[in-house]
Amino acid sequence: MTVFAASDKKTPPADDPHGRMARANRRDTRTGLSFVAPWLVGFLIFTLYPIIASLYYSFCDYRVLSPPHWVGLRNYIDLFTDHDYFLQSLWNTAFMFIELPIGLVLGLAIALLLNQKLKGMAFFRTLYYVPSVVPTVASSILWLWLLNPDYGLVNKSLALLHLPHNFTWLNDRVWAKPGFIVMDLWSVGGGMIIYLASLQGVPQYLYEAADLDGASPWDKLRHVTIPSISPVIFFNLILGVIGTFQYFTQAFVMTGANGSVGGPANSTLFFSLYLYQNAFQYFRMGYACAMAWVLFIFTLIASAVVFKTSAGWVYYEGEK
Repeated sequence: MTVFAASDKKTPPADDPHGRMARANRRDTRTGLSFVAPWLVGFLIFTLYPIIASLYYSFCDYRVLSPPHWVGLRNYIDLFTDHDYFLQSLWNTAFMFIELPIGLVLGLAIALLLNQKLKGMAFFRTLYYVPSVVPTVASSILWLWLLNPDYGLVNKSLALLHLPHNFTWLNDRVWAKPGFIVMDLWSVGGGMIIYLASLQGVPQYLYEAADLDGASPWDKLRHVTIPSISPVIFFNLILGVIGTFQYFTQAFVMTGANGSVGGPANSTLFFSLYLYQNAFQYFRMGYACAMAWVLFIFTLIASAVVFKTSAGWVYYEGEK
């Protein structure tokens, strides 16, 4: 008979803090994963998979109702050799970047005016901010009337000021894009309210120090105010770059109401609008996916350039 000593059995000690901690960690991990699972599943199904699928389809001839066929770089080659539509849409989108510096400067100028400590200033702040919360579709329909060449208030107001007023706006390929710029500047209050919040956060002792040094109002604006709010300017600039590349709703609603989406003569056929047409009107989904990736690359490059240059003009509090 073989006798096993009690000491040969490996039993866990009565007090095992490390084992309890490991079990507690595993339980916390399972609990955390159970809470994050709905978001994770949604991300995998509705974000990651469409990104990967669109990259694959961009190299395919895919017409939605038929299986995709691999064509390699043909979609991208067709894009950059299409002078009538794709390159025209690129030019139209690039033209809208004229609005970006105007909107930034105008929003800051209005914020500086509304930052004064005067009676009734809250009313004017609300007045300038309200247009930015009007739905884009509603404001587009409103501006269809305002820009009407026959009875629109824009031309009527120019006539009252004895300025040139015979503009046909959306009916003219030359003035269509400037018409969109005029409309967009109406809702500059969104950026203005962000500037206003940042202006009220500028330390007052900086202005007091500038006053002791005999600084003029322009000097204080240039050397105190703008550097102090430069992170907010940078934020609005990035949002403006992304929004300009994605310019769509106003053109779709307003030119569609005139009976020619992207017209006249493709003068308002912006990149995102042409992408939408290829995907959901012509069902050239592979071509549209290639356009989407080109749009992503352009936006990424433009944003990277802004980030790269920001080191020389964006100042954060506490930086040396």
